[in-house]
Amino acid sequence: MKKVIETRGVCASGIEYDIDENGIVRNVKFLGGCAGNGYGISALVEGMHAEEVAKRLSGIPCRMGTSCPDQLAKALMEE
Repeated sequence: MKKVIETRGVCASGIEYDIDENGIVRNVKFLGGCAGNGYGISALVEGMHAEEVAKRLSGIPCRMGTSCPDQLAKALMEE
């Protein structure tokens, strides 16, 4: 099921992603921001369980106390 979230405090304006019925993260796409970082994060988390992604990315700082990876973690923790 495709989710789209609006980010706060980062360069990317949003994040699109899917979580399958087994809790596996698929098709992550950062909307705006640093393209290389977005593609890198997306490739690394593809096929991982949402809980593991959230655990690994939660709390990573960049600007204003958050980052694109942290915003993805926050979205996944709300699932």
